[in-house]
Amino acid sequence: MGEFILARPNGRKIPREDKIFGISNRAKAAIAEKGRDKVVNGTIGALLDDEGKLIVLKSVDEVYRQLAPTDYAEYAPIGGTMPFKEAVQKAAFGDHVPEGFIEAVATPGGTGSLRNTISNYSEPGDQILTSDWHWAPYNTIAGEIGRSIATFELFDADRKFNGADFAAKATELLKKQDSLVIILNTPAHNPTGYSLTLGDWGKVIETIEEGAKGGKPIVLLVDAAYIDFAGDEDEYRKFLPLLGTLPENVLSIVAYSLSKTCTLYGARCGAMICVAKTQEIADEFKRVCEFSSRGSWSNTARIAQVILSRIYSDPELLAKVDEERAGYRNMLLARGRAFSEAAAECGLEIVPFDAGFFVSVPCPDPDAVSKKLEEQDIFLVPLAKGIRVSVASIPEEACRKLPPLIKAAMA
Repeated sequence: MGEFILARPNGRKIPREDKIFGISNRAKAAIAEKGRDKVVNGTIGALLDDEGKLIVLKSVDEVYRQLAPTDYAEYAPIGGTMPFKEAVQKAAFGDHVPEGFIEAVATPGGTGSLRNTISNYSEPGDQILTSDWHWAPYNTIAGEIGRSIATFELFDADRKFNGADFAAKATELLKKQDSLVIILNTPAHNPTGYSLTLGDWGKVIETIEEGAKGGKPIVLLVDAAYIDFAGDEDEYRKFLPLLGTLPENVLSIVAYSLSKTCTLYGARCGAMICVAKTQEIADEFKRVCEFSSRGSWSNTARIAQVILSRIYSDPELLAKVDEERAGYRNMLLARGRAFSEAAAECGLEIVPFDAGFFVSVPCPDPDAVSKKLEEQDIFLVPLAKGIRVSVASIPEEACRKLPPLIKAAMA
């Protein structure tokens, strides 16, 4: 019997089990059998406390518990409620609003932003450009709608942003295609924790401006899902005004997610926010993306839209949310530093790390290393080029103990 019975393959390879969720399920089974203190589950892409419990901002939860039934039961407009669209722009940009014409469309998390962008700004058969280290579902999202992922090397030989390879790959694709979609996941990149510096952004902008001279449409999607856990919220938004400096045939889109920012993972809410040179381009963005939303998930959950709107309409509440998040962000940053320091002490090479939920360790046979670690009840995620460790889901003490164990498993 082939891989499919009644379903049509449509050029896809569909695994029997999602790799990350499969490993995570084995970790949970090991915890149930042996106890949490005997198992390290570094697979989860959500912020957990030192006891392994999901962190939910109490200030956000209080808003949720005060909602009336109509606040969450009524349909939301396809593009999102107007208070939400205003609030999410404030949340995403802060004091660094780019110049241009801005529109927002609600999406089910950052994933919806990715799907709508690829669907509307590329053609079947096109390749979407992103870094070689990237979130694996990019491939799934592109493949489901007849596109594929092309990559540039994120780091050069000096472990710096590889602006030269980014430029080469962008130029190559613009020669082959009538348009180009670029996805840059920053700051606090998944899976490496790297954040593009302003110097890196200068290289990105220079490449895009040069590519735009040919007149073809270019769309730059900034996947900013982790921006509020990268560090100082103002400092890590200083790149945003650069998005308003690009030529008219370049559209910038920011994918913003409430999953991490407001610890509302299950509410599945975010937004895609465009920065356009003309009102006509911004209007087109809103029209085509709402059309695509209607043809896929229809509209997103109202509850998270109401919660964010309430938070941004009340300065005291917003300050309370920001303060609580900052405490957990500091905890996360401490975990990442602990892992980085322990890796340096034992000579374990890691991919350049700045902040965020994940650290990555390059290795030649990630699946074999992951399997060897599982035998010690250490559950990490094998990627194409290495092992991903979720510092978001394990205590600081475990972050310090892991690097020598990973290095031993690679020997």
